[in-house]
Amino acid sequence: MHIQVNTDSSITGGEGLVAHVSGVVAGALDRFTSRVSRVEVHLSDENGDKTGHDDKRCLLEARVDGQAPSVVTHHVNTVDEAVTGATHKMRRVLDTTFAKLSSHR
Repeated sequence: MHIQVNTDSSITGGEGLVAHVSGVVAGALDRFTSRVSRVEVHLSDENGDKTGHDDKRCLLEARVDGQAPSVVTHHVNTVDEAVTGATHKMRRVLDTTFAKLSSHR
């Protein structure tokens, strides 16, 4: 499973942030490694340099072979919470997706 982390111009952190986010996503989705080819992580601050409630967003897009991409998003106050929340949502989506696929076979 390849993990690609993208940020907008208002999110800072560099390689340290990328390594942390990749680790969180890989750990949360490790049981799907053989079935998910790629996960794209998009981090953004929707208010830019202004403060606001729930302005950090994490969008995850998981690519499952032979299926449409699964996409979830999570908005909170910090990037770390956004990543954690989005990975929990994605884990539930993938559980449901693979359960449906196995019941159809």
